[in-house]
Amino acid sequence: MRLRVLFDNRAMEGFKADWGFSCLIGDQVLFDTGANLSILLHNINRLEVDIKKIHTLALSHNHRDHAGGIGILEKLGEVKVYLPSSFSRSLKKNIASFSNTEIVEISGSQRIADRVHTTGELGSGTKEQSLVVEGDDGWTLVTGCAHPGLETILEKAEEFGKIHCVLGGFHGFSRLYALEHISLIIPCHCTSKKKEIHELYKLSSKRCGAGLDIEV
Repeated sequence: MRLRVLFDNRAMEGFKADWGFSCLIGDQVLFDTGANLSILLHNINRLEVDIKKIHTLALSHNHRDHAGGIGILEKLGEVKVYLPSSFSRSLKKNIASFSNTEIVEISGSQRIADRVHTTGELGSGTKEQSLVVEGDDGWTLVTGCAHPGLETILEKAEEFGKIHCVLGGFHGFSRLYALEHISLIIPCHCTSKKKEIHELYKLSSKRCGAGLDIEV
């Protein structure tokens, strides 16, 4: 399965960076929209993404740095939008104002597209969903910020199968040895201990940034 980072605090040459996160899973599933639509569109164009193929949008949580580019909906065809049920009424109303959208409120884990599943809404403070992707080499966990705790999310994700790759924001994560069984670690966005992760896992970690394009 192909993963392309469309929005991140860092950027590859020719791409633009800003505080936030967005990732395209395959050709059809968009996970989060970053903080800024114009930057998101710039990076999409640089990666030569055909956005008309996108039919599913999943938003991890109700923060602007993940839902700030929601205006991309007007450029898509018919799209299902998967939201944690705890999302604010105002954001749900905003999304529903796009005539091409169908909102699906998430509580538990479920399949949202071919080979793509949501963990369901997790956490007691900032509630959040993450995605679990079935790739050619195993299962990949894609997180937005991981506010519920990366270890908690990993435990849920491992109900699908062995996780070989983790990509996304690891908010507040400090127990680095919890990743020792992961084959590929890609800390993005709000991860505070990126440097320590890369030092500890020199052979199994990879730097994130808008423009990253990998197969998992």
